[in-house]
Amino acid sequence: MSEVNQTEVKSAVDAMASAFEEFKKANDERLKQIEEKGHADPLLEGKLSAIEKDLDKFEDFNQKLVAQTKSAEQMNEKLNDIEKMMKRPNAGVEAKAIDENLRIWENFMRKGKEGMDPEEIKALTVGTSATAGNLAPAEYVEELIKVITEISPVRSVARVRQTSNKEIEVPSKTATFAAAWTAEAGSRTETTGYTTSLNTIPTHELYALVDISSALLEDSVFDLEAEMNLEFAEQFAKAEGAAFISGDGTNKPTGITNGSLVASGVTAASATVITADEVLDLVHSLKADYAQNAAFMMNRATLGEIRKLKDTAGQYIFQTGFSGQAGLPNTIYGHPYVEAPDVADIATGTKPIIFGDYRRGYMIVDRVALSVLRDPFSQASSGNVRYIARRRVGGEVVLAEAMKVLEMA
Repeated sequence: MSEVNQTEVKSAVDAMASAFEEFKKANDERLKQIEEKGHADPLLEGKLSAIEKDLDKFEDFNQKLVAQTKSAEQMNEKLNDIEKMMKRPNAGVEAKAIDENLRIWENFMRKGKEGMDPEEIKALTVGTSATAGNLAPAEYVEELIKVITEISPVRSVARVRQTSNKEIEVPSKTATFAAAWTAEAGSRTETTGYTTSLNTIPTHELYALVDISSALLEDSVFDLEAEMNLEFAEQFAKAEGAAFISGDGTNKPTGITNGSLVASGVTAASATVITADEVLDLVHSLKADYAQNAAFMMNRATLGEIRKLKDTAGQYIFQTGFSGQAGLPNTIYGHPYVEAPDVADIATGTKPIIFGDYRRGYMIVDRVALSVLRDPFSQASSGNVRYIARRRVGGEVVLAEAMKVLEMA
């Protein structure tokens, strides 16, 4: 995702602030008419809808700001991990290995395969032309990550880890002891209660199988193989995005809203309407330590309803963050939000709003980013070339108390 430059910020500041001021005026008039007449003027409703569409145009920009902020947090965490690694007793050996890998990489970038030893070339081989191989050059993987980030916003806020195994095991604290007071010479007994558990996060497989006629591949006016690769990336991203939210864990990741693992911070009084107080109760249902880095997650329809809500002082709970200070995202009760299309709509029994510290609460595990096998043989008698795409990824709630959901009646 490209960074947001200052010119974009300045332009969005003025436009977003102006649009939201118009929105507040129109919505205030709508509420006044409903209070006085029992209904609002259709022309006013139409004007409000038009302004909402203008506000939605800025959401892509706002989500870039949120993702950029979270990306900086992830980078700081990685730098801290590197610093810890360098302080370990065997850090000197690891540092030499890192330097050697960097040397090999720089040599390859400057001179290509001709500048590498045979052992180094063998180490970089991921497939052979004789078997068609797995077509995954570095540039393609980078583009895939970009596409997934845009479509599956959970990735921009959750913790993402790479693994070379079929699953990973994450130790978690399940209970702790309580400190006790004692006199200067008083007796001391063991403070028990500290327990841990091991969470296993398996990686699951996504696949797609497409047959394309050889004639179409030969006669197409554009690069059909490249287009198909992008389509694989997009459809895989959509599938994993839905699983990260509501997946049941059966041959797919377990979603944040699946079951009752993530507790309801508040249950709405209505099955179709959310109030400002209920959103505030959701914020306060999360422990303060998690709330410091927490963000809302909802779909665009729910966001449209949130924009209309006022607190008890008559102030809108939605605020255009970058109108006050350039470069900051919009907020709801002072917290940023992420648009996730797979979060449920406001309806009976659904969970339309999630609030939490996702980097501590949810973990995504990548095993294979994208593997595309081009098979020109098995369907040759039918005049087709078969493309088989695979991706292996897992996702689990690792700290349920770091997130809360708002549940409808």
